[in-house]
Amino acid sequence: MSKRRNHDAGFKARVALEAVKGERTVSELAAEYGVHPTMIHQWKKALLEGASDIFERGGKKKAEVDEETVRSLHVKIGRLAVENNLYEESFVNRRADAGHCAFAQRFHVSVPGGSIAA
Repeated sequence: MSKRRNHDAGFKARVALEAVKGERTVSELAAEYGVHPTMIHQWKKALLEGASDIFERGGKKKAEVDEETVRSLHVKIGRLAVENNLYEESFVNRRADAGHCAFAQRFHVSVPGGSIAA
């Protein structure tokens, strides 16, 4: 018993286009690509029926952008960036003040009173 093969959309389109061209018979295409002629007929029919959809929809639509959502996300990104910087400075300052400068030394972070370098 043979296994069913799943062909990707590109393969189906390529075979269907060759069938639409009509330069070779469906039997010749079936022998070359190793698929049953009935499948080629189905793919050709699907291609011809679906081709008009490309022109009806006007191709790919651009994603709609909600300006209000974009604006609120930019505000949130800015707030989080400021918070991150404050937490980072606070962490480095506390560690440097306590004499535990491993983090600052490792990343060559400037702390108040001079730069700590390894």
